[in-house]
Amino acid sequence: MLEVADIVRLHGPAYLAEFGASLPATHTRALRDIAACRTPHFGGHVYQCAHCGQLRYAYHSCRNRHCPKCHGDQTARWLEQQRAWLLPCAYFMVTFTLPASLRPLARGHSKIVYGLLMRTAAAALQTLAADPRYLGAQIGCLAVLHTWTRAMLYHPHVHLLVTAGGLSDDATSWITPKRPAFLVPVRALSKIFRAKMCAALNKAGLLEQAPPSVWKIPWVVHAQPAGRGQQVLDYLGRYLFRVAISNSRLEAFHNGNVTFRYRDNRTQLLRRVTLTGLEFLRRFLHHVLPHGFAKVRYYGLWSPSRRHQLDLARALLDESLPLAPADPPSPSDAPTPPASSLPRCPLCGFGALVGIEVLRPQRGPP
Repeated sequence: MLEVADIVRLHGPAYLAEFGASLPATHTRALRDIAACRTPHFGGHVYQCAHCGQLRYAYHSCRNRHCPKCHGDQTARWLEQQRAWLLPCAYFMVTFTLPASLRPLARGHSKIVYGLLMRTAAAALQTLAADPRYLGAQIGCLAVLHTWTRAMLYHPHVHLLVTAGGLSDDATSWITPKRPAFLVPVRALSKIFRAKMCAALNKAGLLEQAPPSVWKIPWVVHAQPAGRGQQVLDYLGRYLFRVAISNSRLEAFHNGNVTFRYRDNRTQLLRRVTLTGLEFLRRFLHHVLPHGFAKVRYYGLWSPSRRHQLDLARALLDESLPLAPADPPSPSDAPTPPASSLPRCPLCGFGALVGIEVLRPQRGPP
């Protein structure tokens, strides 16, 4: 199967030769790690089949958070943890998009601007939710940064999974929205978001680099009901531990050109894009995050400093829920003996693969 690593190995050296002097260290590290992922560069293990004697080499992954082949296990663990934290209430998904004229500033100061985007979006939501005209309560927000479109274009925006309701100021009741399909007015939310971003950029010393016209146009904010939150978590989880494109979307790599498919968000039609190898890497690297940047953040009731309030909210919600009858035990609930943890030989399909050697990482260039 065609992989992003194949494109990096072939076109990465030319890309570095042309742009390497101006690339952030995180970009060069991503190219290096992806090219060497699951090769002898990172070491690995040698296994032997106990039945047929076949040897099998298993090389370590790079663990770079921008590698399409890594982190599937992390996604599963993250989803399990978030589901455990979900409050038993309805939710909204609210999306805040950075205007196109601010995107050059975001590329040049990504760590600062991405952080401000997430923080001001959550602060705008909390401001309106605290207003008694709409909710008058403390909400919980889970924010996830997303920087790409399905065509791998640069499009910074943040998704927030928000509780449809919140804890009262005196922490004695859970307050629900006046209308099930309405949390706060989106037009007012957009204006507050824009004002808070303007103030934040000014405080960070970046306001002069923003075009003045951006403060006079409407900013895009979209809100929609999200059921009990499970589907939104699954959606966010799919993008959390990988970057703009997965290997499964790559279709062809011919004469230096890369073709990949995507589904148009508006029409839902399948479309294809063909790019040169260098342009493909340029788009890909636009979505490499700054070193140490946390693309998932928690605000309000989900803030780590407010876990006590989260427990109070859960207790109040649990009290309001009807007790569900316990399901009768069934034969399928009986414990089953654990299966062997040793992988099976892919050649004979019978023998277990037993580790016989550890391969040390290579320290030279991949």
